[in-house]
Amino acid sequence: MTPATRRRAAALVAAVVSVGTGLGIHLLAPDTAVSDVAGDLLYPILVYALVVLVGPRLPALAVSAVTLGWCVAVEAFQLTGLPEEWAAAFPPVVLVLGTVFDPRDIAVYAVAAIGAGLVDAFTRPRRADWG
Repeated sequence: MTPATRRRAAALVAAVVSVGTGLGIHLLAPDTAVSDVAGDLLYPILVYALVVLVGPRLPALAVSAVTLGWCVAVEAFQLTGLPEEWAAAFPPVVLVLGTVFDPRDIAVYAVAAIGAGLVDAFTRPRRADWG
């Protein structure tokens, strides 16, 4: 198995675990601080995993940057009010786009994106990947 294939396999596991965990928390603790923070932590992990699935040879730093950029863009999109409106019409939208802007979410996204990148970089055969 090549390093890219191993990395993709790990990313697929991370994606499945993050979605499963997120849905479980959402069902067990809907609309609580716990589900909010958990979602803010799990969303960038899912995005990170999806980026790795698409580009398994990208360095961890690049994947972290793309992940954080995506998460910040989605959070900024909430300022338009469209995600909240769409979620009212189709509730599962809230799981992908959220509803209302919260600057704290950006800080949590940054921690999760950097954390995912560090775990990725230091569990890969080439440890110089982060830089």
